[in-house]
Amino acid sequence: MARVMGSIVKHSLAFFHIIVLFFLANAVPALAEQVSELRVGEPAPEFTLPGSDGKTYSLSQFKGESPVVIAFFPKAFTSGCTLECKTIAESKDILGQYNVTYFMASVDEPELNKKFAEKHEVSFPILSDPSKAMAKKYGVLSERGFAVRWTFYIDEQGIIKKIDKQIQVRDAGKQLLNNFKALGFQKVTSQ
Repeated sequence: MARVMGSIVKHSLAFFHIIVLFFLANAVPALAEQVSELRVGEPAPEFTLPGSDGKTYSLSQFKGESPVVIAFFPKAFTSGCTLECKTIAESKDILGQYNVTYFMASVDEPELNKKFAEKHEVSFPILSDPSKAMAKKYGVLSERGFAVRWTFYIDEQGIIKKIDKQIQVRDAGKQLLNNFKALGFQKVTSQ
């Protein structure tokens, strides 16, 4: 009987080790993706996404030309996202004085972001990331499958200068402007 019990324990431990190894091989990389977070001073991940204006945008197309700001938001046509979009759109004249390319971005389909942009008459592109690949790279994909409301400020060389995680939707345009100034982004020069 002791021999049979010993054999059962031995096989049970072997099975347990197989389960643990399977978990480590499969779950840990997924967990690592979820907890990896970009930091100021690191290169911003490349992206190529459609904009609400029908054009396709990549981070690399602005390298050496202008800083890029990406304001991630959870979902088009929701109250907080609508308010954020409107306040940024209303600030277009003052924001336009700076040599900065800025976008809003969500994991919504391009058609939805196009309608959202048209309804609120935005002068900047809203990027669509329905595959959620960019949201994952930037560490903004929430457990619910939406982008969290974070804004990334990226310099002309593609380096992250600031990650703003405290967005006030009622003052989003003013926040962008204050950060443009604080980061030393240049104004457009008249010719």
